[in-house]
Formats: sequence, C-alpha cells, structure tokens
Amino acid sequence: MTVMSSKVEERTDSIQLNLPVLFSSAAVILLLAMLIVLYPVASQRWLSQAQVWVSDVFGWYYMLLMVVCMVFVFWLALSRYGQLRLGEEQETPQFSYLSWVAMLFSAGIGIALVYYGAYEPLDHFLAPPEGQGGSVQAARQAMAITFLHWGLHGWALYALIATALSWFAYRRGMPLALRSALWPLFGERTHGVIGHLVDSFGILVTVISMVTNLGIGALLVNSGLHYLFNVPQNPHILLILIVVMMVVATLAAVTGIEKGIAMLSNINVGLLCLLLLFVFFTGPTLNLINGMLQNVGDYLTSLPGKSFDVYLYGKARQWQGAWTLFYWAWWVAWAPFVGMFIARISRGRTIRELIFGVLLIPLGFTLAWLSIFGNTAISLVLEHGQALLGKVALADPPMSIFKLFEYLPYTGITAGFTVIISFVLFLTPVDSGTLMIANLSSRGGSASDDAPAWLRIFWAGVTTLVCVGLLYAGSFSAMQTAVVLCGLPFSVVLVLYMVSLHKDLRGVDEKKAGQQ
Repeated sequence: MTVMSSKVEERTDSIQLNLPVLFSSAAVILLLAMLIVLYPVASQRWLSQAQVWVSDVFGWYYMLLMVVCMVFVFWLALSRYGQLRLGEEQETPQFSYLSWVAMLFSAGIGIALVYYGAYEPLDHFLAPPEGQGGSVQAARQAMAITFLHWGLHGWALYALIATALSWFAYRRGMPLALRSALWPLFGERTHGVIGHLVDSFGILVTVISMVTNLGIGALLVNSGLHYLFNVPQNPHILLILIVVMMVVATLAAVTGIEKGIAMLSNINVGLLCLLLLFVFFTGPTLNLINGMLQNVGDYLTSLPGKSFDVYLYGKARQWQGAWTLFYWAWWVAWAPFVGMFIARISRGRTIRELIFGVLLIPLGFTLAWLSIFGNTAISLVLEHGQALLGKVALADPPMSIFKLFEYLPYTGITAGFTVIISFVLFLTPVDSGTLMIANLSSRGGSASDDAPAWLRIFWAGVTTLVCVGLLYAGSFSAMQTAVVLCGLPFSVVLVLYMVSLHKDLRGVDEKKAGQQ
C-alpha cells in the first residue's frame, strides 16, 4: 500500500480551503436556486417532468440498487472482514456508546420522523397503491409499506458509505472525504477532476437535502404554533422560524461534534423517548403491542417481494414514483453527508459494530415510533370513526400529528412539547450536514480535524439564503424534486464504493497470504 502512504505524506498539517470544490459547488447551488426562484412555474414543470421520466426509466435500477447495497453490507458485516477495526488495532472508540447511538439516530432521521409519523401510515391506509382504502387489509398494508420506506434499505446506504469512508480514512490514512473511498479504482486521479466532482456533488446533494429538511422543520413548527396560539401560516412567519432555527443550528455546529452536536443528539433521543412513551401509555396500549408484533412480521415477510415490486400494471406505478422511488432517491441524496458524519464519529469501532449499529439500533426505535403513531392514528379512523383525522392528514400533513393529540389527554401540553421537540430535532442533521460540507470544501489536517468555524457559518448562510428564496418564490416543492434527481447520479458513486471497498479488503487477504 505504498501509494496510499505517499498520499498521507502529501497532506498538509493545517486545514486549507479546497478552492475548486468550494467555488464550483457554491456556484452551482446558487445558480440552481436562482433559476428556480426566477422561473418558479417553468422550473417546477421541468423538474416534475424529469422526476416522472427518472421514475419510469430508472425505477427498476433504484429498486435493484437498494437491494444490492443491503445485501452487500450484511455480507460485509458477517464475513471475516467484519472483525477489522476502523483505526489502529488496539484503538478505543472516541465517543461513548450512548452518545454514538444518539448521534447515529439524530443525524440519520431528524425531524422527518415527527412529520411523517402519523401522516404516512394514514395516507397509505386511505389511498393505498392497490386494493380498497380504509379497510383492515389496507391498514396492514399501510404499516408494511411505511416500514419498507424507513427500514433496512435506507440505513444500509448509510452503513455502506460510513464503512467505506472510515476504512480509507482510519486504516489507509487518507482524508475523510467522499473521494477517498475511490482510491483503489482511480488512484492519483482522485486528487484531480474526478475527486473534485465527487466531493462537489456530495456538497450539492447535501445542501439540497438540508434545504428540504429546513423547510419541513419550519412547516412543522409553524403548524404547531398555529394549532396552539393561532400564529398565522404564511411566508413571513416561516422566514422568522427559518432564520432562528439556522442561527441556533449554526451556533451548535461551531461548537463542534464533541460539545454541541453530541449534547443535542442526547437531548433529542431523550425527548423523543418521552413523547413515544406518552403516546404508548395513553393510547390503545394493548392494541399497540399487538400492532408492533404484527407490523414487524408483515414487514419481514413482505420484504423480499416488496423489494422487487415495480407495480408493472395499473395506477400503482404512479403511486410508486411518488412514494417508494421518491424515498429511495431521498435516502441516496442524504447518504453522502450522513454516511460521512457517521464515519467521523465511528473511529475505533469494528466494521461489524458500525454496520449492525447503524442497521439495527436507530432502526429499532424508528420502527417502534412509526408503529405506535401509525397504529394509533389508523385505529382512531378505522375503529373509532374519526374520519376527520384522515382528512387532515391528506390535506395538511404537518398538522396531522397535532390533530392526533386531540384524542389523547393533555393535548395542549403534548402539542407544545412536540413543537419543542421539532425545533431541537431539526438542529442535529443541520449541524452535522453543515460540518460535513465544510469539511468537504477544505483539505489538510487529520481525518479527525474539522473545518474552521467561519466555513461552517458560510455554508449555513448559503443554505438559509437558498431556503428563504425558494420559500418566497413559492417553489419550495421544486427543491424537493431536485433531491430526487440528484440522487440518480450519486447512486453511481455508491456502486463504485462497493467495488472499491471489496477490492481493497481483498488486497488485505492477499497481503496476509503473501506474508505467510
């Protein structure tokens, strides 16, 4: 591995700007946002047409990609490579297990879990891809589909990127950058145009993902404030919320992983557990216990079939493009910064520990959350005749969770608590995303060094500016569509990661065989 050691020698001791990556990514992001703001109707139409085309032409590819990635990471964890440590052989992890798990969860899910917790199961229940809506069968199918969208497939992408980047950063002494995992395939060319393109595109999809996350967070908090205090739901209020949320998130990002992000992650998990336990004990508890068992069984038994189900005939193909394929592209778009962040906090752990930690621990909480909120909402509509809850979910998704609390005790207190959770939960993905973007647009230092604070502030400012512009132009949904489109080219990088990592790990075996 002499070529990799030469790479280490070329690195500078201090962190410097990576100007080609910084300028190219910032220019493309601002140009894209400007076009969408200046031509909102035309851009929305073009992006929507492009999304339909991608779904029709590459739907099969997305479905196959997710399966291949999931199989690969399971094989990697269970193989002899799983015991290899991501760092020196006797190195201990940097973060405690509790903080590590909390950051895994908070970075990977964030506020979307609160947003979709009651809304998505109700949507699939009332408007299923196949069969009659509002039936018992539709209820079971709704939870199985929701589990599919939030289950093993997506977390496997995070595990893949995190493992690949950790291996090349902590075992091969390379920078913690997206380009580093392609070294076995491209060698020195990763220092040039190929590497710049990969890192720049990673920044692009991360900023777009953060903008959509910021919009979802602002909508959810605004809905909660409207529900509690009749605060207007308009762009001016959203602007105030976006600026406040980004200022707080930037302050946390500036303090670094060890202080701000780790502390926020622990708070997030604690608050979410309290809300989850409240709904569990004040809702139909026995029904929820049975529901979790049934949901897990339905998910596992339907997993092989649904993983390859492209809904070849009928209207369900349109549904799949709007839901399943959208989710797969969304996971791909989030994977660069989440995977890189997980790699940043996972030094000293084994490959097996990282993969199973990512796949099983946050996933268990996620599925429990979806099962409890989803079954509570469906039970109210199906068994207690609360059709209004279903209508609210379809018409105003961010309001659905607050409407759900009307059927539980202490409605006002719970709704206020949820607004606080939504605000805090929004912060961690933005913190980690801003930090990783800043790291990608700089070079030098060690794999554990982070970019300077002013660079994190710069990227937080760019994200806020883009989000505000899209909001006032009324074209926020266009950026959500852009996330799906950006996921397609980056999916090629995922395929290359699997080939590259397998090639380098096989080289470890060959080296050991030669020494023997």
